[in-house]
Amino acid sequence: MSLYTITGAQLAFGHVALLDHADFSLEAGERVGLIGRNGAGKSSLLKIVAELAKPDDGLVTRQQNLTTVYVPQEPEFDTDASVFDTVAAGLTHARAVLDEYDAVAHELAEVPEGARHDELMARMNTLQSSLDAADAWNWRTRVATTLAQIGLDGDARVGALSGGMQKRVALARALVVQPDVLLLDEPTNHLDFDGIRWLEELLISQRAGLLFITHDRAFLDRVATRIVELDRGRLLSYPGNFSAYQVRKAQQLEVERIENEKADKLLAQEEVWIRKGVEARRTRSVGRIARLVQMRNERAERRNVLGNVKLDVGQGEKSGKIVAELTDVTKRYGERTVVDNFTATVIRGDKIGFVGPNGAGKTTLLKLILGELQPDEGKVRVGTNLQVAYFDQMRAQLDLDKSLADTISPGSEWVEVNGTKKHVMSYLGDFLFAPERARSPVRSLSGGERNRLLLARLFARPANVLVLDEPTNDLDIPTLELLEELLAEYDGTVLLVSHDRAFLDNVVTSVIASEGEGKWREYVGGFTDWQVQSERSRQMAQEAPKEAARDAASKDGGAGRNAQRAVKLSFKEQRELEALPAQIATLEAEQKTIGAQLEDGSVFAKDAAEGTRLTQRYAAIEEELLVALERWDELESKRK
Repeated sequence: MSLYTITGAQLAFGHVALLDHADFSLEAGERVGLIGRNGAGKSSLLKIVAELAKPDDGLVTRQQNLTTVYVPQEPEFDTDASVFDTVAAGLTHARAVLDEYDAVAHELAEVPEGARHDELMARMNTLQSSLDAADAWNWRTRVATTLAQIGLDGDARVGALSGGMQKRVALARALVVQPDVLLLDEPTNHLDFDGIRWLEELLISQRAGLLFITHDRAFLDRVATRIVELDRGRLLSYPGNFSAYQVRKAQQLEVERIENEKADKLLAQEEVWIRKGVEARRTRSVGRIARLVQMRNERAERRNVLGNVKLDVGQGEKSGKIVAELTDVTKRYGERTVVDNFTATVIRGDKIGFVGPNGAGKTTLLKLILGELQPDEGKVRVGTNLQVAYFDQMRAQLDLDKSLADTISPGSEWVEVNGTKKHVMSYLGDFLFAPERARSPVRSLSGGERNRLLLARLFARPANVLVLDEPTNDLDIPTLELLEELLAEYDGTVLLVSHDRAFLDNVVTSVIASEGEGKWREYVGGFTDWQVQSERSRQMAQEAPKEAARDAASKDGGAGRNAQRAVKLSFKEQRELEALPAQIATLEAEQKTIGAQLEDGSVFAKDAAEGTRLTQRYAAIEEELLVALERWDELESKRK
């Protein structure tokens, strides 16, 4: 039996139907990812399931005594309260029942037998049953256990915590209730990679039903057992994770397109027929007219797929070949070293992702590269003719009281993109803003809409260096995919800070990663390549002392013992050892050739798919080289 079911739900704001006779159900143990366009009504549906809002119409069925807990996108706390008290606030009802039980027990001890005594006994039994059902007798232990599970200090003050740790507090407050259904709105916001991985493991291990909203495709792939899409007022269910959804969705849209084309063609034929006149009093003609009226009504009621954002970045003049050159750069804040002895060169056309935990210093490193910040030690040489466009994750560039039109083109009704003049209304329409909203203040927009507006403002200015600090926050998946395509085809340099793993994999050609204690290192490839290479480097670093110890032991053992332990190579291993140097040389030559093509950058403009293939091949060669070198070292050691 379903935990929760909603049938024929209708919900509208103004003339826009967010839910249009929508059906939804949630089974026990399911982890459902809810996706859809910004403004489609996802948060409204989540609040309906949480009983914080009601649909205009429709039948809602819940299991008896079903416990649901809702964690909003931006949880609100008493910043002066301790973490323990904040998490314990999730058990407010259970604690109130326990307090009433204590009060009734105290009164019962003082009241003689009689009608009042019997009344108090009945009330006490009812309260005891409630406390047993909610397991509220040892609520302090439950809070302490949850804090330990999530890794929180109960004595810490909530206001002193980072955004990521406050997100953990909100989750702890929800989980301590031990809900049947957990409802999460954008749970990965403010979390770094380690925090996101921790959350994935936590949610997968939970037994509660889960309904969550996110635009993080990697998170959906890992956590969701079913995808529900809110599309034009309907809720469409797709079993499996996000990758499975993409395949099924493409098939569904193609079938829908073909059916609409057939219906439109038949309607056009019937419209031609009706205009030629109808023979009077013929039953067939009367039926045909009735069918035409029905077809017109169906066409009028059809809600077409919402158009996508049209992105086009204004290309500035080419920058110099070297965008920035850092040599032994160090930057400190007080006693803390944020960047320690870092050397790197940024070439025109590079697409670099900056990754690391919150507070590692990614923004500081960006400012050093752009010359906005001077190092304490070392040298930074900034290239020539740089036109930098900056996307700020805090959206500080947006004046909330300005209208959308004035934000894009202050004092003018025209915008020029790549040499083409566009009216500001048309340009806003490219970013899915209706003309009637052009004079609305920025403060009236949702988080996702503000990010879209900031992208519109960013791309309206010519630039050859794009600096994007968390551009993916609040953007819906279709806009994310379009932004990926635009950045892949962009001729200039892209410096990107993001915690969206799929976005990094699809955009960047190299990653500069925090290694801790101010150390930074550059890796070729995207997020996945960095993970593989860094894990391999860590393993090799751990093995190095063991290898050294073994070598020392073999030397101390004497020649006689070495002779006893010597192992001859087999014929197959001997042939493999002889072939490895040539294989390594071939891989290095191929990597050098591809590196030159990628450094030039023109391959991405001519053929984006080929550029992506070369990037992937470059990273794959890196892996093959590491494997070949390790095998060569292993065989050589064995032979000696």
